[in-house]
Amino acid sequence: MDRNPSPPSSEAEEGGVGDAVGNTVYSKHWLFSILTRLIEVISPEKTEPAVSPEGIQTELDEEMENDICKVWDMSMDEDVASFLQEFNAPDIFMGVFAKSKCPRLTEICVGILGNMACFQDICMSISKDENLGQVLLQRLCDSDSPTLLETSRLLLTCLSQPEVANVWVERIRENPSVYDCVCFIMSSSTNVELLVKVGEVVDKLFDLDEELMLNWIKNGTCRSVGQSVDDSPEELPDFKIVPCILEAAKQVRSDNPEGLDVYMHILQLLTTVDEGIQAIVQAPDGGKETWSLLYDLVCHELCQPDDPPIIVQEQKTVLASILSVLSAMFASQTDQEYTKMRKNMPLIGSLIRILQYMEGCGKRSVDNSKESEQQETGRAGLNEEDFHLKILKDICCELLSNMLQELTKENTLEGLHQGHLNEQTCSCAFQNLLPLYFASVESFLEVLREADQTLADNLEKRFPNLKVQA
Repeated sequence: MDRNPSPPSSEAEEGGVGDAVGNTVYSKHWLFSILTRLIEVISPEKTEPAVSPEGIQTELDEEMENDICKVWDMSMDEDVASFLQEFNAPDIFMGVFAKSKCPRLTEICVGILGNMACFQDICMSISKDENLGQVLLQRLCDSDSPTLLETSRLLLTCLSQPEVANVWVERIRENPSVYDCVCFIMSSSTNVELLVKVGEVVDKLFDLDEELMLNWIKNGTCRSVGQSVDDSPEELPDFKIVPCILEAAKQVRSDNPEGLDVYMHILQLLTTVDEGIQAIVQAPDGGKETWSLLYDLVCHELCQPDDPPIIVQEQKTVLASILSVLSAMFASQTDQEYTKMRKNMPLIGSLIRILQYMEGCGKRSVDNSKESEQQETGRAGLNEEDFHLKILKDICCELLSNMLQELTKENTLEGLHQGHLNEQTCSCAFQNLLPLYFASVESFLEVLREADQTLADNLEKRFPNLKVQA
């Protein structure tokens, strides 16, 4: 069904005055009757036309599906969620997870729990139930995409609540099967909505706990993922985290910009530890696949010449993540063929264009003087947009300075010929790199003098503090 039916009011149900749940118009009597029917649905004694050999329903009849979907809608209300908690709905749902062979029923029950977990006290109760926690993690091994999506939403909701986040981090750390199931989803699913939500879970986990991230980086040995949907053990391949992230990123890049942002941030988090950088650059291909994907995004998709400068505002976080990973790879893999400058002049051009767009995006300049920054910090700090733009500028300048230092006369001539280097782009680069990256600019200017003396002289006139020995 395309959308869930509207929930019933207490006036439309038996019970009359006093039957309302909290301050809502929803009926206690009706809700209780649905919970009772839910118990009956998973009871082995009850048989229906669509049953499995064990006597358990494999499909919901239309009436029951409509009613349980109403509960799903209603559970977004805190009073209803509290009522469900009071009448042990989570325990009933555990019975569903253990006995039901109906994917739609499992999906709805996980979805209801996800709604209930939006409320702090209920989330704490759900999270501290060790049995329920283990059962929910097992849902990540489900073969049903809608159930996986609702499970991921529930996990993200719990991980986003500081009071219980550590409970889930520890639980996940102690369950190796979670790694395998998540990697399997990222590497094989074509469901973009699911991939985005699973990515958000991984991103949150890595952000919360470096130890867990390190464990997942080092992972890769084969192991059983526990019980699959049909209660038979399932062996998964020898997953490595980086290829799985890349595969998911490729799936979401065209259809979901927010999803691409998520996966690029996961890669950036990996580069915050040496083990993560090594996992990227010591892959069987030496990191070529990662570099190629990120290079393609920067040079051919993001912040393009026909985009308005304001686009940098929209793409600032994903650009910062991508450039951060490229910078870490460039610094550690200068011997790899893909980092050779003769192949990366378009990347230098893209970096300068990003800096040009930041100057012309119509927003407050991100390179405020130290004095104005201190004044801002004294009040409320840089606003969020300026803060993220400043991060992007810093990362962009660091990578650009490192790349300029590697340029030869031949590379520079090629950049001039291709249009990536000219007086305008070089002036923009110098303006942003100086004075912090003085040595890099001076080194590049010396090479430029060999390739185009007139251009080098013009730049020296515009930046008189640069002194290059002829």
